[in-house]
Amino acid sequence: MGDLIDRDGFRANVGMVLMSDDGQLFLARRAGGRGWQFPQGGMRSGESVEDSLYRELNEEIGLGAADVQIVGRTRHWLRYRLPGRYLRRNVQPLCLGQKQRWFLLRLRRPDAAFRFDVTAEPEFDRWRWVDYWQPIREVIYFKRAVYTRALHELGESAFPGGLPPYPSWWRARPAVNEPTAAPAT
Repeated sequence: MGDLIDRDGFRANVGMVLMSDDGQLFLARRAGGRGWQFPQGGMRSGESVEDSLYRELNEEIGLGAADVQIVGRTRHWLRYRLPGRYLRRNVQPLCLGQKQRWFLLRLRRPDAAFRFDVTAEPEFDRWRWVDYWQPIREVIYFKRAVYTRALHELGESAFPGGLPPYPSWWRARPAVNEPTAAPAT
């Protein structure tokens, strides 16, 4: 079962924002210290979006459906293009980027054991809990706009009374296409 790449060159993918009871988000370091990100992974032929979510959740961080509750999901695919240096030109069909359905998951048990050794080639080697907006600052540059859109949209489910306040670094970051502007401070 291979990856699902659409006619525009975007690979179907699921992204997972895992939240603790206190509103902190799970952020993992890519194996070998290659940056920090949320768990995510490609969909396979014949899988529903939810099937992909639970398979990737298990493969990447060792959790199962019983460990999490789905709190929200993005209404549409969110897309990003890969910079040229990340394109694998020797693989067909050529993948130009990702189209992702993002899920907000609440951890059901604070003592859940994260495992990175479920697969032969672990995606991550470390993790930590971070404030809600911090992943935007730490993810690789070409994913920042998608992270911003996903966190804004998913935050509506997580925080019905209003999104967490933006951190002090928010105004200094490079502009991205986001659904709402930062409030005046």
